[in-house]
This record gives sequence, C-alpha cells and structure tokens, in this order.
Amino acid sequence: MTVRDTFRSIGADIKAKATSRSAWVLPKESSSFAPPDTWTNKDNDVTPPERRVWTSLTILGYWFSDALNMQRWEAPASVILLGLTWREAILSQTLGMIIIAVPMVFNGAIGANLHVPYPVAARSGFGFHFAKFAVIVRFVTALFWHSIQTYSGSFALTNCISAIWPSYLDIPNHIPKSIGITTQQMVSHLLFWSIQFPILMIPPHKLRWFFVFKAVVVVASAIGVAAGMVKYASTSGDIWAQEPLVHGSQRAWLIMTCMMSSAGGWATMATNIPDFTRYMKGTKGQYWQALFLPVISTFLTVMSIIATSAGKVVYGQYIWDPTALASHWTGSKGRTARFFVGFSWAVAQIGTNVGANVVTAANDLTSLCPKYFNIRRGAVVVTIIGGWVMQPWKIINSASSLLTFMSGLAIFLAPVAAVLASDYWLVKRRKIDVPGLYDPHGRYRYWHGVNWRAVVTFAVSLGPNLPGLANSVTPSLGLTGGIVHLWDVNYLYGLFVAVFVYVSLSLIFPPKETFVKETISGDDVWPGPLDVESDIIDGVGTDGSVDTSREKKRLEVESEKPSL
Repeated sequence: MTVRDTFRSIGADIKAKATSRSAWVLPKESSSFAPPDTWTNKDNDVTPPERRVWTSLTILGYWFSDALNMQRWEAPASVILLGLTWREAILSQTLGMIIIAVPMVFNGAIGANLHVPYPVAARSGFGFHFAKFAVIVRFVTALFWHSIQTYSGSFALTNCISAIWPSYLDIPNHIPKSIGITTQQMVSHLLFWSIQFPILMIPPHKLRWFFVFKAVVVVASAIGVAAGMVKYASTSGDIWAQEPLVHGSQRAWLIMTCMMSSAGGWATMATNIPDFTRYMKGTKGQYWQALFLPVISTFLTVMSIIATSAGKVVYGQYIWDPTALASHWTGSKGRTARFFVGFSWAVAQIGTNVGANVVTAANDLTSLCPKYFNIRRGAVVVTIIGGWVMQPWKIINSASSLLTFMSGLAIFLAPVAAVLASDYWLVKRRKIDVPGLYDPHGRYRYWHGVNWRAVVTFAVSLGPNLPGLANSVTPSLGLTGGIVHLWDVNYLYGLFVAVFVYVSLSLIFPPKETFVKETISGDDVWPGPLDVESDIIDGVGTDGSVDTSREKKRLEVESEKPSL
C-alpha cells in the first residue's frame, strides 16, 4: 500500500505540473536576504555557520575527487600525439595547473570570506542583472563538461560489461555513421546515465564516503595501469628517448597551446570556486588548493605518460584513452583488470560530475530562476540536458578537437574570473556589503543592474580571441600571423587583459556608490535564518524591545557614505 500510494502521489504531481505552470512554483522562502518583492530561495543565501565545516583536509579530499578523471589522464597523452615529447607534456600540464591556480585561489577567498555562492558574488563586479550573463556563461560550460564526462564514463562502463560478457561488444549497429556513435555505445551511455542519475540527486555533503572511495580506487587504478603496462612490456617504452616531431617556433607555440588547454580544463572551477569555499570553516584553508591541484594533476600526468609509452611497445601505437587501453586486455587476468579499470574510471566520472559539474550548473539555475528551481530540480534538468541534448561524441573523437574544445571554453571564462577576482581584491579591497548583493535596487545596481566596466572588459578580453577560435575549429580558414599566436596564449591574454582593463576603468571612473568602509557580512545584519518562533524581526522584538547590535549595524548600512 505504501508503494502504491507513493506512485499515486507521484502521478498526481506529474499531472498537476503538466497542466499548470503554477504547479512548478516553489514555496517562497522567508529566510532569504532579498527584499520581499524579489524572489529567491535559501540555496542562494549566506551559508549558515553550522554548515561551514570544510577545512584544508576537506579541500584536499575535494581535489582528489575532482581532479582524478579521464580527461586529466587523456590531456597529457594528447600532447604526445600532437608531436611533443614527454618532458614538454609534463611541463605544459604542470604550468597550466599553476596558471589556473592563481585565479582559483583569489576567487576561492571570496567564498571563504563572504560565504556566498558564485552567482551572488558576481553581482559585486558585474551588477545585479548583468551578473546573470556571467552565470549563463558558466552554466553553459558546466553543461558541456557534465555531458563530456558522462559520455566518457559510458566507455568505462563498457569495459566493465564486456569484461563479464565479451559478446556485448558485438551488438549490431543501427545508427548512421554520420551521427558519431554506435548502437552499443548508445546503450552504454544510457546505462551509465541511469546509474549516475540517482547519485546526482544526493547532496554532495552526504557523499564524503563516495569521494574518499573514489580517491582510493582511482589512485590505485592509475598506479596499477602504469605499473602493469611496464611489467607487461618488460620496459617503460621508448618514449623517454622520443624526439619532437615539430621544431623551432612552431614547437614553442604548440607548447603554449597545450599549456592553455591544461589551464582551460579548469577555467570553470577557477570561476565558480566560491560555490565550494563558501563552506570553509576558516578563511585560510582554501589557499592550499594552489598546491593540491598542480601536485595531483602532475601525478596523473606522469602515470598517463608511462602507461601510454609502454602501451606503444605492446600495441604499436600510443593509446591515449585509458578505457581503450584496457579494452586490449584478454584472458581471465586481463578481463579482471579490465573490469577494475573500467569500474574505477566510472566512479571517477560520477564523482567529478557530482562534485563539480552538477552542483555548479544547478546553483546557476537556482540563481537564474529561483521561483522554479532549487538545487535538486536544477540537478535533474542539468543531467537530462547534459546526457541527451548535448552531443559530446562529436567533441572528443580526436586529440586536437579535445584541446580545441578545452581552450574554447577558457576564453569565455577568463574575463569572468578576472572581473570577479580584481573587483574583490583590487577595486573593492575586500570590503563588500553582503546584504547589498541580494538587493536589486541596492548599491550594486550600477546602471539598470549593469556595470558597464565589466561589459567593456568582457568585450576587450574575448574579442581578439574569437578569430583564433574560429581558425582552430575550422583550419580551412587559413588564418596566419599574430592573431593565430594570440590564440596560443588565449587564457593568459584573456585573464590579464581583463584585469588591466577592469581595474583601469574602475580607477578612472570609480563606482563610488559601491564602496563601503568595512565589510558588512551577512552574519552581522542577519545572524541566522528566521522562523515563526523568532523573537526578533528586523531588529525589533515582538515585545517592543530592540536588538541593539543588529539595529546599530542596520543604521550603519543606511548611513554609509560612498568612499574610495
């Protein structure tokens, strides 16, 4: 009866939502910082003190969970396929991680100090309404990454299934070749998506055990594959004596391209890192990620290069996909190893999607449409679009297209990350009116909710990179010269030019109305969510008494004079 009643309830809810848009409206939250006429929900509010439990060890565990994925394994091997050596592969990947760690740490401090999510933090620099554009840019990139990592996970699942039932690989294909995917691959994609879906519905803070489990199995798998291939080949291969296939300036520019691709792979996280550092217990623990990310990524780079090199000795070619490498293993021991490798990478992809992509995009939807989306609903929409609307198989078919894709995303995110960091550190000098971030008519309204300085910055940063992106995606355009080489340093250009332009405009035309003498935190003005049993509302008790500390802070906010 319980199961029957549950299905009846679900059916009635679906029927109501199918016939009336109002049925999708969420209950209006009374605990938010926004004015009564602005719709928002508690998922966007300042993180309450009881949920600020992250430490530097949590950050370490998070990056072990997030950085260990198939794309990180494939990226350095792709560098080798393009004609560079193992030394340049390690160099470009490590330096790329160091580059991206800079905006990641600076933006991470915003979440650790203010305890607000990225969509709210962006309002300080972009303006209350133009911040939605920055959120949409990040939302689209998160969708792409979720889509790609879901599709990659389906290959890992194929290894698991084919290790048990080899005939699974013999499923006849009924999908046209032009689509870019076979029937068997589509079945694997459907199965992986279905397995991943219920896990994505669980809040990340309840999946700590899963992240720890992922770190253990993926590290063991990476070391095991590298060591196993070396043992199988009786050597680590000839990759260590490999000569570059490109020379001169072409080689130098190719190294820069690979470096930017490495940085671009984490451009999304460098932008939305406040979504996670908002849960920090202290303000300094998040700085450790400047060390954690390059070290973890370099470890995976070395394992990937060793396995790829030894694989060439055995199979006669460099195999940059770890699931494709494992697919060559036969016999009882080989199939057992293939199952474990497939299982570990499937866990890796799910963990990355939970910890980065889905939470990221769901937060964006919650900010853009708070009347209809909370984080759970956002996660459902994100994984449906990412799993079936996107076509990642057309993006990851070759090494060059993967690098192009990663770099292409970075040029849109570089100015966003730059404005976010430079506004907080250089323009506002870490002095933010947190309650004002929630007020569409408050100090961060700028001109109709748009900070024109951020608009100009975005255009100057992005514009010169667009021809290089077009030439990279469509080489037949035949563009040459400086505009192409600018693309080779696309993320660095976009980041530093955006910082220079935004800070310069803010110094020449200072937005004085947004300046405050000291940070006004959410804890100061609203020390916690209110409920029906609360004795104090807006500084005045139901018995007529006044909460003097709160009233004092409110008066300070109202009387604040703009100052540089």
